[in-house]
Amino acid sequence: MKLSQPIPGAQPRVRFDVPLEPPAGSGEATAEPADPGSASSNFFRHPIYLGFMGTVGVGIALFLSYILANTQSLLLWIVTALFIALGLDPVVRWLERRKVPRPLGIILVLLALLGLVAIFFATLIPTIVDQTTQLVTNAPIWIKDFLASDFFKQLDGQYHVLDTINEQVAKFFQDAQAVGGIFGGVLGVGSTLANGLFGTLIVLVLSLYFLAALPALKKWSYRLAPRSRRDRVEDLSEEITRGVGYYVIGQVCVAVLNATFAFIVMSILGVPFSLLLTFVVALLAFIPLVGGMIAAVVVIAVSLTAGWQTALIYAICYFAYLQFEAYFVSPRIMQKAVAVPGAVAVISVIAGGTLLGVLGALIAIPTAAAIMLLVREVYIAHQDKH
Repeated sequence: MKLSQPIPGAQPRVRFDVPLEPPAGSGEATAEPADPGSASSNFFRHPIYLGFMGTVGVGIALFLSYILANTQSLLLWIVTALFIALGLDPVVRWLERRKVPRPLGIILVLLALLGLVAIFFATLIPTIVDQTTQLVTNAPIWIKDFLASDFFKQLDGQYHVLDTINEQVAKFFQDAQAVGGIFGGVLGVGSTLANGLFGTLIVLVLSLYFLAALPALKKWSYRLAPRSRRDRVEDLSEEITRGVGYYVIGQVCVAVLNATFAFIVMSILGVPFSLLLTFVVALLAFIPLVGGMIAAVVVIAVSLTAGWQTALIYAICYFAYLQFEAYFVSPRIMQKAVAVPGAVAVISVIAGGTLLGVLGALIAIPTAAAIMLLVREVYIAHQDKH
């Protein structure tokens, strides 16, 4: 049924689009450039105005510092979501080249990602929970066996380690503040888990929005540059975002291969809690440079419970794979991603981990690559012309 007249007061929805660029040579009025000498002289002739503007600048800086200090979690969520969106964007663009509309491609990528995550957790969570329970159950037995060993008895006879431990434990439970800190720590763990789940949900939603709005965001950012340099800014930005996207995808592939190899070796050698350790190896493999070494130390420490021979064989196999990965796997997977010298990569990972923790270590190498690209294409190119 069609309405003969429009609904009173109804108006079309206002769209927030990118403003159209004025055509070249459209004859728009341009402001006459002011005389820099007169402006600077007028500025320094009024010390009250100078002091007022300086105070305003300091106030704005303090206000921005306050905002950054109180929105650190939100900024981390935004950065994480942006990197996820950049990592999924090459897949969406690959579907676009196959005549798949971008909205449909985003939906397909999202469904595939959620399906893989659901299959992963549905398959591994029960086993991981069971092996974690076994680890917690067997930990007191391992401690008891260690306390009954000849090595600990000899150590205790010389340094009275057991008496010192009992004394410190008694002092701890007699301290009301320490006991209260335990309950506060339990509550803090619960609050941290709740914030983690909430942050995960926010990151997923922001990733979806960033992925859908990425072309529009790029257009807006390019319009911030002067018209004469807009093409150059667009080329550099596309190269940076493309490199970051391929880096994220490549890091995922490297982590999956690393965890798969570790699981195969642990299964052959009979290392206990192999599935749980595989999950740990996959998470640590996302950290560049040092993640593989940390994962090796963790797995070797657990494999010592099955015998030093098992730990030695695993260490030889895994460190050999790390060398193979560094010289053959990573160069082929990361050939379209960012390229950073080894020294710069180490320094950037340490600096990123110090500033932002694990997330900082993850984004350190792409950030360093972007900075190096800007220095090479902008600063060095400018210096070469003079």
